[in-house]
Amino acid sequence: MTETAVETVLQAEQDEARWLLPVYAHTPVEPVRGEGTIVYTSDGRALIDFYGGHAVALLGYRHPRLVAALSRQAEELFFQSNSVPLSLRARAAGRLVRFGPEGLTRAFLVNSGAEANENALRLAFRNFSSQNRRTRIVAVEGAFHGRTAAAAAVTWKSEGWYAFPRTPFDVTFVPRGDLDALEAALGPDVAAMIVEPVQGQAGAFDLGADYLKGARERTRAAGTLLIFDEVQCGMGRTGHPFAAQAYGVTPDLLTTAKGLAGGFPAGAVLASEEAAAGLGKGDLGTTFGGGPLACALIETVIDTIESEDLLPRVRTLSRLIRDTCRVGPVTAIQGEGFLLGLRTTRPARNVVDELLGLGILAGTSGDPHVVRLLPPLVLEESHVHALAKALAEIRP
Repeated sequence: MTETAVETVLQAEQDEARWLLPVYAHTPVEPVRGEGTIVYTSDGRALIDFYGGHAVALLGYRHPRLVAALSRQAEELFFQSNSVPLSLRARAAGRLVRFGPEGLTRAFLVNSGAEANENALRLAFRNFSSQNRRTRIVAVEGAFHGRTAAAAAVTWKSEGWYAFPRTPFDVTFVPRGDLDALEAALGPDVAAMIVEPVQGQAGAFDLGADYLKGARERTRAAGTLLIFDEVQCGMGRTGHPFAAQAYGVTPDLLTTAKGLAGGFPAGAVLASEEAAAGLGKGDLGTTFGGGPLACALIETVIDTIESEDLLPRVRTLSRLIRDTCRVGPVTAIQGEGFLLGLRTTRPARNVVDELLGLGILAGTSGDPHVVRLLPPLVLEESHVHALAKALAEIRP
């Protein structure tokens, strides 16, 4: 970085520090605008964004269809609550259900991934009567499900920042890939198993079709619900609408968020008829979930993914990344689609910093030797070649 660039970023840091709680570690760059997959910074650099703001910029920046949909809806109806019915909300929910796995026929629209996971867990516990009360959830080692009370309770190694005096229910963590351990953990007190098909924060760790199919068989045999957390790996990121379709496994509940509305806060729970049975007025609620702006964007995001044929692009360019980017410090590539982890010989933080100097914005993960890639679905072949070239310039 130039001296001017450093000064610009430091000023932004100081401005934030004056008013905000100091809880975030910052990448030394200040984006000021974006176009497609390119982010432009306050010091005049153009960076290829392979991180997408934690997978949120699903269609990149300034996508004309998203901008038009947001502008049009803001002019028509900026906000209304769930206290009134909206045709727009019905259209968005129907579009999402049809995009999702067959068998998940109901949607509950919320604001974020953590809120989606909270409500999925709540639905799981509600499925059992007071005579068959279940008090435990099974989760997977390495999992990250959010920072709210229930979502954090099923997040691996959250004790260091959880802060609440106790979790709202009992949790058993099982090793990744170990179906025998899972079967042993599924006792009669377990309401649900929650799992990310591709663990994002853990470094794009793909649990694989065999494990997920085995988990489906074992939870069904135990009378336990299966929740797929697709907050990070969903919405086309695997090259399929959801990982559930990629692996041919349909859970009872599925959560999504991140890029669901292309950068506008939105999340959702998809549920089977059985998992949603017995719900009545007031059993769930949210203030901002299903608002007009979010719904207009959800509908537009899905229409764009399908009309621009982005899912084949994800699959093709994911293969290209695997074929060309195992160079320099990268020894292996894991994950699926556009949720990939580059395993590095040196600390991932150092590699990410060096990539930034070469015009590539990437991210770290919970694994100190995995660089995480979460690019927009509109990524181009030339961007992959630029990444490969940059990695080749970094010492192993």
